[in-house]
Amino acid sequence: TAFLHGHLEEEVFMDFPPGYNAGGKTRVCRLRKSLYKLKQSPRAWFGRFTQVMKRIGYYQSHSDHTLFVKRRSGKVTTLIIYVDDML
Repeated sequence: TAFLHGHLEEEVFMDFPPGYNAGGKTRVCRLRKSLYKLKQSPRAWFGRFTQVMKRIGYYQSHSDHTLFVKRRSGKVTTLIIYVDDML
């Protein structure tokens, strides 16, 4: 469900799902949050994830943007993201 928590920055529209009755009118939906199978979904999710990690004290590596590091009280915590899995 990770990709469902990304906020879209650009305008994305989609047709109504099959079976939805729009009263005979041609209409579309404007998406405000990402859905699976959208090209924008991974980018939207990772952008939001990055903001949260920086807010709680992690910094993003310059050599690998999926690596987050936090140093505190002589201890180091590293977190690396692969698609939507964390190691």
